[in-house]
Amino acid sequence: MSATLGARRSPPAWVMLAALCSAFALSQSFRTMAAILAPPLQREFTLSAQQLGLFAGAFHFAFGALQFFMGMGIDVYGLRRTVLVAFPCAVAGALISAFSQQFGLLLVGQVLIGIGCAPAFLVCTVFIARHFPPERFAPVSGLVLGLGSVGMLLTGTPLAWLVEAASWRAGFVALAVLSVAAWLLMAWKVHEPTQPGSAARAQAKLSMWQAMLSYGALFRLPHTLGILMLASVTYASFISLRGLWLGPLLVERHGFSLVQSGNIALAVSVVGMFGPPLFGRLDPGPAKRRQRITVCTVLVAAGFFLMAFAPSAGIDVAVMLATGLLSGFIVLQYADTRGAYPPEMTGRAMALFTMAMFLGVAFMQWFTGAVASMASAHGVDPFAAVLATIAVLLSAGVAGFAWLPKPPRVY
Repeated sequence: MSATLGARRSPPAWVMLAALCSAFALSQSFRTMAAILAPPLQREFTLSAQQLGLFAGAFHFAFGALQFFMGMGIDVYGLRRTVLVAFPCAVAGALISAFSQQFGLLLVGQVLIGIGCAPAFLVCTVFIARHFPPERFAPVSGLVLGLGSVGMLLTGTPLAWLVEAASWRAGFVALAVLSVAAWLLMAWKVHEPTQPGSAARAQAKLSMWQAMLSYGALFRLPHTLGILMLASVTYASFISLRGLWLGPLLVERHGFSLVQSGNIALAVSVVGMFGPPLFGRLDPGPAKRRQRITVCTVLVAAGFFLMAFAPSAGIDVAVMLATGLLSGFIVLQYADTRGAYPPEMTGRAMALFTMAMFLGVAFMQWFTGAVASMASAHGVDPFAAVLATIAVLLSAGVAGFAWLPKPPRVY
C-alpha cells in the first residue's frame, strides 16, 4: 500500500527528465562559453592559442575522465544521488573561475566545473533507457539533446552582451546562480526508489567492484573500437568549433565584433536545437542507421575542409550553421551504441561511449590549440590548420567506424 502511494506521489517521468535536463543544459553552457570568453581572457591573461585550448579542454578532460566512475555510481547508488552529489562542484568551479586572478586558478575552476557536470547527460540517457520503451530511445534522446542546446543559447549573444556590459567574470557568476537553481529543481522533482539499510550498502560495495571489472568485457568485443573511434571525434568537432574556435575565427579572420560573433554563435545554437530531434524522428532503424551515421560524418568533414581552404565570411558562417544542424546525428550514434550491446551491458556501454565522446572533445580542443600555436610560429594561417586538422580527425574516425568489425547483431 505504501509503495503504491509512493509511486503515485512520484512526479511523472517527463517531469523528472525535464529537471535532469536543466543540469544538462547548463553543462552545455559551461562547455561552450570559451568561444565568447576567448578574446577577453586572452587579453587579461595574455594567453597563447595553446593555453586557450588547454582552458577549453580542461572542462572536458575532467568531464570525460569521470564518465567511467559516474556510470558505476549511477548503477550502484542511483542517478539522483550521483547528480546531486556531483553538481555542486560546478557551482564551486564557476565561482572560483569568476574570482581567479591567475590562469592556473582558472584551470582549477574549469576542472571543478567538469567534475560537477560529469553526470549531467549520462543521467538523462540512463533515465530514458530505464523509464521509456526501447523504440522511443532515439526520439526522446534527440529531444533531450535539443532541449539541452538551450544552454548554448545562453553563451551566444546573451553572454556577449554580459561580457561587454560587465566582464567575463559576470558570465561565470550568472551560470553559478543558474546551477544552484538547477540543483534545487532536481532535488525537488527527481526521485527514484532506493534500497534502505546496511544490506544495501554492502551490496553497493560489491557491485561497485564488480562494475569496475565488468568494463573489460566491453573492450573484448571487436566492434567496440570502431564505435569509440567515431564517438571521440563527431561531437568533438562540433564543440571545438562552437565552443572554442567560432569566436576567435570570426573576430580575427573576418573582423567581426564580439557581439556579432555572439549572434552567429546564437544562430548556430538555435539551428543545433533542431538537429537532434530531427534525426531522432528520422531514425531509419538498425538496418540503415550506421550508413546514415557514416554519410553525415563525411559531410561534416567536407565542411571543415571547405572552411580551411576556401576562407570567406559567407562560407564560414554557412558551414557553421550546417554543422550545427548536422551535429544532431549524434543521437543516432547513441541509438547505435544502445543496440550494439545486450541489455545488461547497456549502462556501461553508454558510460564508455560518453567518456570517449568527451575525452575526444578535450583532446581535440587541446590538440587544435597546439596546432594553432605551431602554425602561427611557422607563418601558416592558424585557423586553416585547425579546421583541416579537425577534418582529418573526422575522416580517421569514420574510417574506423566503417571498416572495423560491426556488431554481430542488434539487441
